[in-house]
Amino acid sequence: MTARLHTPDDAPGVPAAELRGSWVPLPERGRIRARGVIERVTIAPASATPSFAVHARLDRDGRIGAGESVRIIWMGQRRVPGIQAGAALRFEGMLSRVAGTPTVYNPRYEIIGRPEEN
Repeated sequence: MTARLHTPDDAPGVPAAELRGSWVPLPERGRIRARGVIERVTIAPASATPSFAVHARLDRDGRIGAGESVRIIWMGQRRVPGIQAGAALRFEGMLSRVAGTPTVYNPRYEIIGRPEEN
């Protein structure tokens, strides 16, 4: 069975015309493709299993889950080059709810913007 990506076009029972300028809520679980800006970064302490986590606020341009936050976790990493607060990225992966928070582990990602340097 092939996993399907959830996009605004997948909104069941909602005509495409109604989706323009709107957004589709995040599913409870499933494969997603989204774009957002990193709001905060969390690095696991040295005594813990290596992981690097960020919270990203999803864009409001008709992408799935617009305006919601998603936690993205890279397991086995203490840092991910280029991933920092303020960076914009596209990512794709399996979404699940962990303690009620939408979470994606080890996503495929592309950095599409970096915070301006002062």
